[in-house]
Parts: sequence; structure tokens; C-alpha cells
Amino acid sequence: MNLFIPLFVAVPLGGAFISAIIGTFVKKFSRFFTSVVLAFLTGLAVYIIFTVKGTLVVNVGGWELFGKIPIAIYLVVDGLSIYLLLIINIIGFLSAFYSISYIKKFTGENNYYILFCLMVAGMNGVVISGDLFNIYVFLEMAAIASYALVAFGIEKEELEASFKYQVLGGISSLFILLGIGFLYWSTSTLNIADISRIILADKKNELVIFAQVILLSGFGLKAALIPFHAWLPDAHSSAPSPISSMLSGVLIKAIGVYVILRLFFNMFAISYEMSLVVTVIGTLSMVIGVLLAIGQWDIKRLLAYHSISQMGYVILGVGIGMLVLSRNGDRSVAVLSITGGLFHLFNHAVFKGLLFLNAGAVEYETGMRDMKKLGGLSGQMPVTTSTSLSASMSISGIPPFNGFFSKLIIIIAAIQAQYYVFSILAVFVSIITLASFLKVQRYTFFNKSAGSWVKRGISVKEVPFSMCFSMIFLAVLCIALSALILPSVRDIILTPAVDVLVNAGKYSTAVLGY
Repeated sequence: MNLFIPLFVAVPLGGAFISAIIGTFVKKFSRFFTSVVLAFLTGLAVYIIFTVKGTLVVNVGGWELFGKIPIAIYLVVDGLSIYLLLIINIIGFLSAFYSISYIKKFTGENNYYILFCLMVAGMNGVVISGDLFNIYVFLEMAAIASYALVAFGIEKEELEASFKYQVLGGISSLFILLGIGFLYWSTSTLNIADISRIILADKKNELVIFAQVILLSGFGLKAALIPFHAWLPDAHSSAPSPISSMLSGVLIKAIGVYVILRLFFNMFAISYEMSLVVTVIGTLSMVIGVLLAIGQWDIKRLLAYHSISQMGYVILGVGIGMLVLSRNGDRSVAVLSITGGLFHLFNHAVFKGLLFLNAGAVEYETGMRDMKKLGGLSGQMPVTTSTSLSASMSISGIPPFNGFFSKLIIIIAAIQAQYYVFSILAVFVSIITLASFLKVQRYTFFNKSAGSWVKRGISVKEVPFSMCFSMIFLAVLCIALSALILPSVRDIILTPAVDVLVNAGKYSTAVLGY
């Protein structure tokens, strides 16, 4: 089973290489081959999550411990890793399948799929890496591919957004590399499990504390949390819609939020001060993101700001769990809060990925994203309308959609932990989110007076099959993921990921074996 772990990187890298060669001569090869690659990875993630318990570790090159010192590159898949791999590859497959029809309007189609595979390989690599330097290498692979994909339309707006994204992405990468350097200077190792053991023996090392601040800033920029969010609205709104779905649905999670969780639970000792900082950042992201979104009229820009807000829910849930653990509080409350955060992580990938695909379908048919110019599309685009309504209800926290249950868990955990202000703000943000998406539905699909697309003589119909399939599949998941509230389902998919964070000290033992 351990031999399956490298496939999460090797298969998409091989897919990019094969597409670069065969796709040059066979025009339609890459568009179908990429979907096959992502379908295989999704199936592999599902197989592992249902059959494997515990932690899988691969020492690249077969190098074993040398006097209890890890000298190999470690690839690690535990409950948290496989949870992220499942999210990345499901959204990746549906975005790639959606692209079969959508990307035909762009030139350089083969290059698009090569970059798509490289981005997925980078994200998968970040999630399975057991050492800091390879996390950095893989996140750069994913980030550089995403820079090119944001600019894929090569219009002025796309190029400007990509440039801003690259500049701020470069600054975040510099912070991350500096943080890694400080840790290596202090501990003489890059292995996460090994660093954890050394840090626990010297909890008051000031250089390590400084490295925590630098790394939180760097990965906070990758995750686009407030106040590190400036690049996200332009990048997510300018990219092709399947790429917007990937950026918002999985990229900011895989190379931002996931690494923050991994490092601040499984490598650094949980402290009250850093837990408070993380929780405040999550709360600010949640509140400020939704307030910035409510006034937007560009659909994709509105969705981009809501990505900031919804990731704030995730960080808030996890942050409350950190606060409880740091003060040796009730572990059941910490478990509940972290469960809500990780549950919302999956939910956000699904409903936000779907909303960006809906926006892409509207733009595909009308050529517009301004809601003031849209309206009356419900009759012409029934699949897009119904799936968009499902996603809107989910992100707004309306039962029985999945977003309701994850938000409810976070709010209940905040109340049980006696953080009443956080719970009130979470409810307030959910109400504003509902108002925002009622506006989206009204002005885009249900406005009685049809938009300017009618005056321009644009003939609107439902989008092609591949685009409809991806939207319908994600809409079904918006209901199906509500099943994670059931203990029998939660214990298979979600609980192992929560256990990795709550029982943080077990990570080193599971990886190093002592």
C-alpha cells in the first residue's frame, strides 16, 4: 500500500509529460487524458480512505534512520493528508472534465492541460511531503503553474492579475523560505517529525517563535487570509472559471491552510498566543471578506471575496480548537470545533467550486459577468440555475445543505468554549452571506426584466454536457456531504483527520517509528 503514495505526484507529472508529447500531434488527446488522470487519482484517494487505517510512510530511496536521524525524503499519508488528497483530486477531476468544453474558446489548449496537471502534482506533493523543503518545492510548482493559468486569457485584466499574484506570491515564498532557514539553523533538520521532537525539548527558543510568525505570514499569504488577501480577488476573477474553481476550491487550502494546520499542530508546540493570533485572523477574514463581497456586482469577484470569508470559518473553527487545547480545556470541545473547521474545508471546496463553474457557464453563454447586465437566465439555463441555487443555499448555511451542518458545529463549539463573540459573528456573517447570494440569484437568473444580453441579440442556451455534468455532480455533493454529520460516515472520512490534529504528538512517533 505504501507504494501507492508516490503515485499522487508521479501520475500527474507523467500526465503533464505525456500531454506535452502526444498532445502536440493529437489535438484532442489532452482534454480527455487529463480527466482520466484525475479520475484515477480520485479513485486512489477513495480507495485509501476506505481501506487504510493509520499512517503510511515512504522513505524515498529506501534510506532508513541513521542513529535516529531521518536522512531520507519522507512521504507521509495520514488521516489529514488523505482527506486533503480526496478534496484536491475530486475538484481537480470535475474542473478538468468541465474544461473539455469550456477551454475550447482559448488558444493553447494543450498547454492549459499540461499546466493543470503540474498544478495538481504540486498540490498533492505539498500534502504528502514530510519535510519542509519539499513542501516548499511542491508549493512553488503549484504556484508557478497557477500564475500561468491565471494569465491564460492573455488579456490586459488577466495579465495584470497574474502579475499582482506573482509579486505577492513571491513575497510569501520568500517568507516561507526564510522561516524554513531559521528552523534549519535552530534544529539542523528539515523533517517535520524530527523538528517537532527538537522543539518540544526547547519550547522557549526565540528563533523558533520568530520562525512561527514568518511562516504564518507566508502561508497566510498563500491562503489569502486577512490581511494577506490583496492578490485573491483579481486572480480568482480573472482566471478561466475551471481554474478559479481550483484556486478557490483547493489551491488556497493545499498550499496555505493545510500547511498552517500541519505545522502549528504537528510540528510546533501549541501555544495560547499563536492560537489567539490564528483565531483572530480567521475571524477578521470571515467578517471583512463578507463585507467586501456584499457590494460586488461582478459575479466572480463577489465569489472571490466570499472565499476569504468562508476560509475564515475554517480557521475560526480550528483556531478555537487550538485555544482550548492550549489552555488544557475540554478536549471534546476542541474535537468538536476542529471537526467543524475541517468539515467546512471540504464543504467550501464543493460549493465554491460549483459557484465558480456556474459563473463560468453564465459567462460562456452570455459573455458577461456583471449582474446588472444579466437576468432572466433561469428559463434558458435550467441546469446552471438549479445547481447555482443549491450552491448558494449551501454557502449561506441553509439546511439540509452541507454548509449548514459545518457552520452549526463551529457555532456550537464556540458557545461551548464560551467564546460568545465568535459565535455571534459567525451567525452574523452567515446572514450577510445569504443576503449576498439572494442578490446573485435574483439579478443573474430570476430577474423578471431580462438583461442586456437580449438587447444584444445573444442566443442563450444551456452549456454543453461536460460542463453540466460537473455542475450536477457538485450540486449532488452539496447534499451528500451532509451525511458527514452521521457518526458512521464521519468516522471513516473526517474523524481520522481530526485525530491527527487533536493528538498532535503522535505524528512524530507514527512517522519516525520511535
